[in-house]
Amino acid sequence: MHRSCCCGCCAAAPWVLVLLFLLPCISGLPFYNGFYYSNSPNGRNPGNGYGEGLFNGVKLVVETPEETLFTHRGATVTLPCHYHYEPALASPRPVRIKWWKLSENGAPEQDVLVAIGKRHRSFGDYQGRAHLRQDKEREVSLELWDLRLEDYGRYRCEVIDGLEDESGLVELELRGVVLPYQPPQGRYQLNFHEAQQACEEQDAVVASFEQLFRAWEEGWLQDATVQYPITLPREPCGGLGLAPGVRSYGPRHHRLHRYDVFCFAAALKGRVYYLEHPEKLTLKEAREACQEDGAQIAKVGQLFAAWKFRGLDRCDAGWLADGSARYPPGVRSFGFPDPQSHLDGVYCYRPR
Repeated sequence: MHRSCCCGCCAAAPWVLVLLFLLPCISGLPFYNGFYYSNSPNGRNPGNGYGEGLFNGVKLVVETPEETLFTHRGATVTLPCHYHYEPALASPRPVRIKWWKLSENGAPEQDVLVAIGKRHRSFGDYQGRAHLRQDKEREVSLELWDLRLEDYGRYRCEVIDGLEDESGLVELELRGVVLPYQPPQGRYQLNFHEAQQACEEQDAVVASFEQLFRAWEEGWLQDATVQYPITLPREPCGGLGLAPGVRSYGPRHHRLHRYDVFCFAAALKGRVYYLEHPEKLTLKEAREACQEDGAQIAKVGQLFAAWKFRGLDRCDAGWLADGSARYPPGVRSFGFPDPQSHLDGVYCYRPR
């Protein structure tokens, strides 16, 4: 039986087929994979552990651990992420993977890695340190090498299948110690940006709220709020009527308000030690003595980490890099003596 068609339709059909064939090759368009997607009210997963999207009656599900991962600086860690379809699909499908780190204080998010198949690319400070693990079927875990202080935080694993994408969160925390810090100029001298710099100079970062498990003075936190921990209520610290806990002054202006700072120092890769020297030293002589011993003068964050994680216990005061004199356990401080006339021992740090 002869089949007729409307004028122009049959002539246009070859061109339509050519256009459909070329669409996947056009730059900037998502690749076509043979599925048509329905509108899903939960296009992204806002929380940890589980995300799913629906297309053609098939759910794309992304799974990440709900518990926080704990590790230490310098380690290699795997952030688990797996995906599957419900119901299961018989044949594998091409997907794109994206890992990025969420902001902790309003700064832009940081891209970590993107991948298509076995090909992947890492970005910024993660170049050469980030790798996609695909040991198991539909595993897209992120492996990070040589962890740094600033690597702690929340990471999102996103799986992109055509027009559909789902994601899950992984929270990474470094083992460390929170230390209160005030500069040589005295108490309450740091705005937020100066507080960040002060912590970095002591081989630490500004503490987050979660990292503030013990401190002695009020100070800045990483989200630009000011808080201080109290175990015994008293009048100078909010009054007797408030329960023990972490008191908050709330958000403060980054430049105008000034406080001390709580820093977070992670566990060390190297060794902090008290230099056995026949004489007491000025600050300049202390720096030179550590260099002659194949080391460098220790920073405050390094001394705290050595006391916390290596059990450093020495009741001899020693110079530190910021010009203060301190000793563990505790860490106790004698303030900032005159660097030219005061004589003391020195704590050195030798990296591994």
